[in-house]
Amino acid sequence: MRSEDDQPYTVEHQAGFLLRRAHQRSAAIFQDQFAASGLTPLQFTSLVKIRDQGRASQNLLGRLTHADPATIMGVINRLVERGLIRKSGDPEDKRKSILMLTSKGLNLIESLETAALAVSRETLAPLTSKEQKTFLRLLAKLT
Repeated sequence: MRSEDDQPYTVEHQAGFLLRRAHQRSAAIFQDQFAASGLTPLQFTSLVKIRDQGRASQNLLGRLTHADPATIMGVINRLVERGLIRKSGDPEDKRKSILMLTSKGLNLIESLETAALAVSRETLAPLTSKEQKTFLRLLAKLT
C-alpha cells in the first residue's frame, strides 16, 4: 500500500532511464566532436590512460578504463592497426604485452584535447556551474 506521498512508478523518473538518456546526449556530442578522428570514447580513453601511465599492460588498461578483457583486446587491436599504439613484450614477464603510445597516437591525443573538453562542457551546458560540480561529485559517488 502506498502512502499519499508515494508517486506511481514512471519510467521517465527512474535513475537508470535518466542516466541512459544523459549518456546518449554525451555520446552524440562526442561523436559530433570526434567524427573526423574515427575514435570511439573507449579508444580515446585508452589512449589517454596509456599516455598518463607512460606504458600499460592490457590488464592494467582494462582496469583503468573499466572495460572487460574481450572489449579492451578489441580496442587495443584497432589502435595497433591504426598505428596509434604499439605492443612489445614485457622483459620482466614474457606472458605480458606492454602498450605504449606512438608519436602518431600522442599527436592525435594532443590534437583532440580541446574537443574532449568541449564534449564535457557541452554535455553539462544545461546546468549552472554549481550544478555541474554537484552533478559530477554525485556521479563520482555512484561509481
